[in-house]
Order: sequence, then C-alpha cells, then structure tokens
Amino acid sequence: MSEIIYRNKYRYINKDMKHKKNRKTTVVSILGTNLDRRGKNAKRWDKWRPNIALCQQEDMIVDTLVLLHEKGFKRLAEQVKQDIETVSPETHVQFHQVDFSDPWDFELVYSQLFDFSQSYQFKPDEEEYLIHITTGTHVAQICLYLLTETHYLPGKLFQTSPGNKESPTVGKYQIIDLDLSRYDQIASRFNQERVTGVDYLKSGIETRNSKFNKMIEQLEKVSLLSKEPMLITGATGAGKTQLVKRIFELKQQRGQISGKFVVVNCATLLGDKAMSTLFGHSKGAFTGAVEARNGLLKEADGGLLFLDEIAELGLDEQAMLLRAIEEKNYLPLGADKEIKSDFQLIAGTNNNMNKNVAEGKFREDLLARINLWSYQLPSLKERIEDLEPNLDFELKKFAQKAGHLVSFNKGARASYMKFATSPAALWKANFRDLNSSVTRMATLSEGGRISEDIVEDEITRLKEYWCDDLPRANDPCNVAVKLLGEEKASQLDLFDQYLLMGVSQVCKSSKSMADAGRKLFGVSRLNKKSTNDSHRLKQVLGKFDLTFDELC
Repeated sequence: MSEIIYRNKYRYINKDMKHKKNRKTTVVSILGTNLDRRGKNAKRWDKWRPNIALCQQEDMIVDTLVLLHEKGFKRLAEQVKQDIETVSPETHVQFHQVDFSDPWDFELVYSQLFDFSQSYQFKPDEEEYLIHITTGTHVAQICLYLLTETHYLPGKLFQTSPGNKESPTVGKYQIIDLDLSRYDQIASRFNQERVTGVDYLKSGIETRNSKFNKMIEQLEKVSLLSKEPMLITGATGAGKTQLVKRIFELKQQRGQISGKFVVVNCATLLGDKAMSTLFGHSKGAFTGAVEARNGLLKEADGGLLFLDEIAELGLDEQAMLLRAIEEKNYLPLGADKEIKSDFQLIAGTNNNMNKNVAEGKFREDLLARINLWSYQLPSLKERIEDLEPNLDFELKKFAQKAGHLVSFNKGARASYMKFATSPAALWKANFRDLNSSVTRMATLSEGGRISEDIVEDEITRLKEYWCDDLPRANDPCNVAVKLLGEEKASQLDLFDQYLLMGVSQVCKSSKSMADAGRKLFGVSRLNKKSTNDSHRLKQVLGKFDLTFDELC
C-alpha cells in the first residue's frame, strides 16, 4: 500500500509539470463486476483492476469518472470509489445506475446506454470525454463503440489493459480517435416515447411563439373531434404539407382513420387530366382512356385527402368536389354510375381566397364549405423565436439520414443565430430555406462539428441568394431591404425608398463622393454660395445611417 501512495505522489508532481490543459477529462465507464472486484482485503491491491488503474496513469489526469453500474452492484461501486479516492483523490466519481438485466440482449443494453447519452449533460467545449470499453460484456462494448462513432457519446474510445511485471496493477492504456470516414453509416434507431398530440403536430419541436402554439392546441382538438373539411393557408415553405401529414398520423394513431393519406398538388392538374386524376373515368371516356380508373377521391375512401394549391382547381372540378364533400358521391368522367367515397378533406393554399372569389376564380359555396376550420400558418420571419428549436430539429433530421450526429461549435452557433434572427435574414422560402441551410452546413462539417468558417460561408451564400436578385434590382423596396435590412426598410415611406434607390445607383457609378454629389446636385449647386456637394450627399446618406463606402 505504501508503494502505491509513493507512486501516486510522484504522479502528482508529473501532473503539475506536464498537464497544463484547458479542458477537464471525463471518463465514462461500466463497472467491471468481475475485474473490479478482486476481494475486499488488501490483496486486491496486488491485482489489476481496470477502473482503478485508469485513474493511476502517470501521464493522464481523470477529473471525473462516470461509473455505470447495475442496482445490485452498488456496494462494489462504492468500494471502487473509495479505492480511487486513495490513489487519485482529485478524481470525482459519479454514479449512474443502469438496468442490464440481460447483459447479452443487444437491444436492452443499447437502449440503456442510449438513454444515458440523452440524459447526461455533455459539455464538449469545456470537457474532454473518454469512453472506456474495457469493462462490461462484448455487447456493451459494441454498443459503446456505436454510440461513440455516431457522436451520441461525444468522445474518444479509451481502452486499458494489464501491465508488465514491473507495473502489473497500473497497466497501460490506449486512446482510439475514430476516423468516421472508415466506417459504414449506422442506421439503428429505437422507438422513442410517444409524445402528446400537440407535440406530435409540432414534430416534437418546443416552439416558443405563443400565437402559433395556441393555434396548434386548437388544431389538435379539432383534428380529433371533427371530420369536417379544413383550410390550411400560408406562404410556400411554411409547413402546410408536413402539418397535414402529422394530422393524418395522429388520427391514425388514435384509431379514427383507416384509409390512406392522399396528397394532390392541384397546380399540376390541367384539363381532362384534372377530372380524371381526381374523380376517375370510365373506359372510352376520352381518347387514350383504354381502361376505367377510380381516381384519387376513391383512393382516399376512409382516409384523408389533402388538396394543396386548391385555388388552382378549375371551376368544373370545384363543382364536382363540392358535391363529393357534401354527398360523399360523385360521377367519374364519362360514367353513368356514381361512386361513393367517404374521406376527410384538408385544403391548402397560399392565395387570398376571398380575392379569388371576388374575381370569379373560385366558387363561393365551395370556399364556405372548406372554410369551416381555417388556420393561417405564420412564416418563419413571423415567428422568428421558433428558429432555434427548428434549427435543432433540422440537425436531428440530418442525423437520422446521415447516421451520425452533427452539432455547432459554440462560436459557430452564436454567429449563425445572430444572423438568422437579424433583419438581414429574409427566409424567403421559410423552413425550406432553413432545411437547405442546415443540410449544406452539416454535409460540410468535419467530425460532426460545424465550424465558424462553415457558418461564415453559409451566411454569404444566403445573403447572395436573397439579395442579389437581378430581376428585382429596380424594385425600391428590395433595394432598401438589401441596404438596410427588412426591419428598417419596412419603416420607410415609398418616397424615401425611391430616394434611396436613386442615390445608391448614382453612388455606385461614381468615382468619389464629390463626383456623386456633383451628379446629384448639378442644378441646385449653381444657386448656392457653397458647392460642398460631398457634405450635402453625406447629409442625405446620414438619414439612412449609410456611408458612401457602404454603397460602393
């Protein structure tokens, strides 16, 4: 025992001399029910015990040891903790109980370790993590490897082994830094706990916009209590299709619907194709109709029919649709016998439907029928406080497809969020823009970490995509948004927008501020005592908090 203390005193000196590190070291390890036992008396110090030995290495400090153990081995875990305090008092041992009732059941062991990875508060910017794969069954070791390789455990693999005759109890160790490019993607996923209806409609995203949350709460009630038509409106990319799909799945889970989910984009339906696609046709109804067809309304029998861009439907199709909704019967094209179909309709559009009715493009009676429950989905800009939880959601979606986790560096996330929530971020295509942005950054990330350089390049890309739109360059509103941002631009009168557009165009084509001033004040300068054109231009630009250099 005296030899052990002497060796560790020497190790403390080495620590002070060799280890000036910024991040603390945390080791995640499974209690070795056999290897860590080795008896209760002093003889246990003569044998190699992996969880004791990893805290005795001369060239490595273990600040925290997270020891995973089963309920029945708490006493052994306490003994290991006491022994570690003897050889490495600076190591904090933290217990985490797991249930390996069948340690050779892969799904059971994986799910227990997966749950740990989700519940433990990892801080990769502050701590370095080592995942000890020496103890536990082979199944547990494989699971630790998989979780580390896919970044659910954000660390490096750490393996210990017995030493030579000179140092049998301390042994040696090896750190394995996985190169993810060497391995196939891991596609294993396990069912998560079922969330509530409201959370389900929000895809589990913890949205913060109170108006949106209130709307979803009512929509969840209506979805489960009513079979009447609904109208979902909102800009392109606001999430209409995704929401309707979740409504269908929620009703399906609750046993309220047995049929299919049928989606139709009405903008793709033209002429006879529209009639045939929706309502079906009889054999010989038109040239090319060599066989009878039931149509999508029949396919949706007992299910849910989502007619997206319903404003694009022709008036004849609208009349037939109204009858199909009200009577659950309709007549296929060229047929003399009606078909019955009992479906629930949800319609989607980004049009002003009342305007379409006033212009004679949409039937007023059909709008009244589908407008019983109407919900307007706000744009991403209108609920910008929900961008951050949706950012995390997009990262998780990418992880599911790619088979590995991706996250931001601390500085990179702060930089991206600052831009993403600023007036300069237009989010023209709403959540489609966000999805594309995350996909690009995650694809380019190295080792599953999005860096500041990747974020900087992505911000540049988005600015160019949103602002450098040449066909719209002569629109004063867009020029103002490009120069000032959407928030400031929205506060300008049309007069000031045109003024800013004209001044900016002159400045861009001028060699200097004085040259621009002479062009802008070429007539009035003749009637003034002072011809300081630069000063006059500076005053105009000051009204918009701009400088000449910013415009050139």
